[in-house]
Amino acid sequence: MQLPDNLLAHSKRSVDSLPEAYQQWSTEMREQLVYVAGLSDFIVSKLKLDVTLADDLPKMLKSGDRCNHYRSVLSGLMGEDVDESKGHHLLRQFRNKELVYIAWQDFTHSWTLEQSLKHLSELAEAIICETYQWQYRQCCKLWGTPHNEQGEPQPMLIIGMGKLGGGELNFSSDIDLIFTYPDNGQTQGTHRSISNAQFFTRLGQRVIKALDHQTFDGFCYRVDMRLRPFGESGPLVMSFSALEDYYQEQGRDWERYAMVKARVMGEEMYSCYDDLRDMLRPFVYRRYIDFSAIQSLRRMKSMITSEVRRRGLENNIKIGAGGIREIEFIAQFFQLIRGGREPSLRYQNLLDTLDSIEVLHLMDKTDLDKLRHAYCFLRRLEHFMQALEDKQTQLLPDDIDEQCKLAVAMGYQTWDTLSKDIIENRREVHEVFSNLIGEEEEGSPEVEKHFIELWDMASHREIIEQIFQSELQLPEPNEFVETIINFKQGLTKKTLGNRGREVINRLMPKVFSVIFSYEKAKFGLSRVLHLLNNIATRTTYLELLDTHDGALNQLVRLCMASPMISERLERYPILLDELIDPQHLYNPTPLQDYGHELRDFLARIPEDDMEQQMEALRQFKQISMLRIAAADITGALPVMKVSDHLTYLAEAIIDSVVHQAWRQMVEKYGAPTHLMEGMGNGFAVIGYGKLGGWELGYNSDLDLVFIHDCPMNIVTDGKKQIDGRQFYLKLAQRIIHLFATRTTSGILYEVDTRLRPSGSSGLLVSPTHSFEEYQHNEAWTWEHQALVRARMVFDSGQLSQTFHRIRHEILSIARDRDQLRSDVTGMRNKMYQHLGSSKSDRFDLKKDLGGITDIEFLAQFMVLKHSHLCPSLTIWSDNVRIFEKMADEGVIDRSASVTLIEAYTSMRDEIHHKNLVNMPPEVSSEKFSCHREAVIKLWKEWLE
Repeated sequence: MQLPDNLLAHSKRSVDSLPEAYQQWSTEMREQLVYVAGLSDFIVSKLKLDVTLADDLPKMLKSGDRCNHYRSVLSGLMGEDVDESKGHHLLRQFRNKELVYIAWQDFTHSWTLEQSLKHLSELAEAIICETYQWQYRQCCKLWGTPHNEQGEPQPMLIIGMGKLGGGELNFSSDIDLIFTYPDNGQTQGTHRSISNAQFFTRLGQRVIKALDHQTFDGFCYRVDMRLRPFGESGPLVMSFSALEDYYQEQGRDWERYAMVKARVMGEEMYSCYDDLRDMLRPFVYRRYIDFSAIQSLRRMKSMITSEVRRRGLENNIKIGAGGIREIEFIAQFFQLIRGGREPSLRYQNLLDTLDSIEVLHLMDKTDLDKLRHAYCFLRRLEHFMQALEDKQTQLLPDDIDEQCKLAVAMGYQTWDTLSKDIIENRREVHEVFSNLIGEEEEGSPEVEKHFIELWDMASHREIIEQIFQSELQLPEPNEFVETIINFKQGLTKKTLGNRGREVINRLMPKVFSVIFSYEKAKFGLSRVLHLLNNIATRTTYLELLDTHDGALNQLVRLCMASPMISERLERYPILLDELIDPQHLYNPTPLQDYGHELRDFLARIPEDDMEQQMEALRQFKQISMLRIAAADITGALPVMKVSDHLTYLAEAIIDSVVHQAWRQMVEKYGAPTHLMEGMGNGFAVIGYGKLGGWELGYNSDLDLVFIHDCPMNIVTDGKKQIDGRQFYLKLAQRIIHLFATRTTSGILYEVDTRLRPSGSSGLLVSPTHSFEEYQHNEAWTWEHQALVRARMVFDSGQLSQTFHRIRHEILSIARDRDQLRSDVTGMRNKMYQHLGSSKSDRFDLKKDLGGITDIEFLAQFMVLKHSHLCPSLTIWSDNVRIFEKMADEGVIDRSASVTLIEAYTSMRDEIHHKNLVNMPPEVSSEKFSCHREAVIKLWKEWLE
């Protein structure tokens, strides 16, 4: 065992730094020390740290296979009274000594690779099991012993995954673990019991700390628990039944591959594991020949290849082309496809699996020999790479000294000759892999692959950051990264099922592709993912988006433009069906057809099924509003038309609600006897405010007043007779109930009835003569202002004429101009003081001076001031036509009319767009300054 000169000089410095005790070794041991010290700084560092190795190591090297006694020796060290600090020291000292022994045997070529793998795996298993036994005893003293309902003590099983499970652990490897226990129950034996779940969670945390915690002596193993159900967001420990439920309902393809190597730690636990293994076997190994695993393996390999390319890891002997991972994939290829029918393929160990593949004649023997040789070659190389300094690495070194050390350790004269053999072994592996499994088909453009990777690697922050920066040219992707990571973690907590997971995996790359085709992707991403998170368990909707590209495109487009729409789609996913046909989506119902379409929509539901009738009303409203908003966003509808559509929709719904309520009342009480055939039902609904002015917005409520024409002393003609006026009161109450009841599709509208005579203290529904008397004798000026914007929105008989007469008479009263001016300005000042904006740099479009409210007050003031001389001013209830009529009649200048109409429609248009993006109706103080100044000027001219 000769070292080249550069390593020999390094070795001499290392040996000279060791304590005197190592000079007492035999000549043979000192020669080995010189050789090993030139290669492994790890061994030298441990010899310095633990001088007892001077006596122990020579004996250890003569003791044969030590792994058979790891458990018994460690058990003797970890006695009953070992405290936390001492326990950590003993575990790490034991681990370090045995790793020095294993590395020494490796570097001196004193045993086979199989022996090295076995010792590393058995060492980890011994340390894990004895740590568990030690901590279990400590936890039982603190919280009692866990029992199931039958009174049987319960253990915690530790399942080793990956190379630990396969008995082929790396020299400096993480250990992947899953914790589980058989049954739920409570602890017994202490004053206060806790649940088994609490006990085992605390136990698991203590085991991890004992293994993972860094002390003066180092650590035992880095513990990785991310392979457990739900990953980092899942519970640390789960019962057998919870574990079974998870894998049956939510287990993913990569978890199948991981479970192939799953093995319970500790022979004493094998009997407990039998039941769990039987439960998990159907998840891992399908009864049929499972060719679907091929594409999944290709996809996983494609993800790894992309990671290698992106991170520049071509020299990684594990995940690079032709590396160890490809050999593992080949073995898993046969295990997952045929393992359900061939029990001999169910080994955790890779070399054992390759032997079974040969026995079953599933591969050419020559190819299998290549794989075995390459696997042993690469694994031995991996051991040496890690044993140089106890670092977890699979990346071939660039440093000349490290290359030299590796070449010597592998038995080569130079790095170049070793490098050629590495290249040749990897070439042969990749050739076998490509012929057998192949690469993922290029079904999409290159950009699509980035989006597939973005989803597949969403749990790896640094990788998706690179995708955003290098592939999507987004230099500051933090907000996107957080959104995607949180979304994917959130899905792990949902019960998606196999079908749901398959759909979401197909859908998400498409979602990313569409979203990031927009410049303002950051708005769309969070909105769309929030929506998808809410509907994730409803696979039908996911499939709709997956199979209809047009629907997905419309979803992203609408969510990008409006959080209001995304919230509606999120709250009522039935609306997603509307996205399938864009031509229909962006063409709302013609104004006059809302009533007909609603009647057709309700016709499929029996009239006596009130619950479904109410739900259908709400669905119709949501569908119609989605179409209106979609047309609004695209500019297909100007603001005036948007309000028209929203108003006609509301009227159609009011008509339907009144008829439903009427049927219910008549069925229960009969109809009031004063009604004559063909004269309707003697009941009317008056719309005030935005409804009265044909100016409804997306979030508007309905200001309603109810009137009837029922005389005194009238009763109903049903089996259960009641007073006629009480009938109309109950009818109005029923109408409000139908509007306000919340179903799965929400409420219909918020209804406000405070504008009725005498407000909240007045009758909910008024006889027409009482309504007239109140308006003449008791109403305030502000109530007459409100009447300017009032109109009949439902009438089935003669009441419309009566209301129009009353309204015309009231608005046409000759008023004292100074008193009218005082009343109107007083009310406006009162509103401004209570509702005006307190932000000097912001302009509230509705409430601030020169805004919407001022324009409305100007219209109302002028109608109340001039209608006694110009009766035509009472015809209309909307501001735009009021101003037009004033100009036509010469009440105001045409220029003033145009100015007010332009200011009013511009501000309303802005409010509509603010509604679509869920923002308050305010803008910077500079915006609309010309309109504001013009309105304020007219206010001063007319009212001051």
